[in-house]
Amino acid sequence: QVQLVESGGGLVQAGGSLRLSCAASGRTFSGHVMGWFRQAPGKEREFVAAISWSDGRTYYKDSAKGRFTISRDNAKNTVYLQMNSLKPEDTAVYYCAAKKGVGDIWYPYEYDYWGQGTQVTVSS
Repeated sequence: QVQLVESGGGLVQAGGSLRLSCAASGRTFSGHVMGWFRQAPGKEREFVAAISWSDGRTYYKDSAKGRFTISRDNAKNTVYLQMNSLKPEDTAVYYCAAKKGVGDIWYPYEYDYWGQGTQVTVSS
């Protein structure tokens, strides 16, 4: 079993920055991919970024590239999402997710574990 707890969400003005954290617990994370998804009202849950726990390889949604950075702290079993130049359209509930094994990392159904989400609100 893997448990994920997100934190760091809140209210920020447009152009500002926010760093989300995802604390993971459970068995070893070797072979896992950790991802960030977001879901706004009326929209489907969408992929934002992901990182391979073992080698640190990163993946980004095109719209997030250049503004968002995903990273990990192995000692703390924590994954971060640094979000810069935030826009009102970034407003959503952000979810941390963990995927076992190999395969596509772009879709929510590929992931096995989910956190409860943390709200990010970007004001105009």
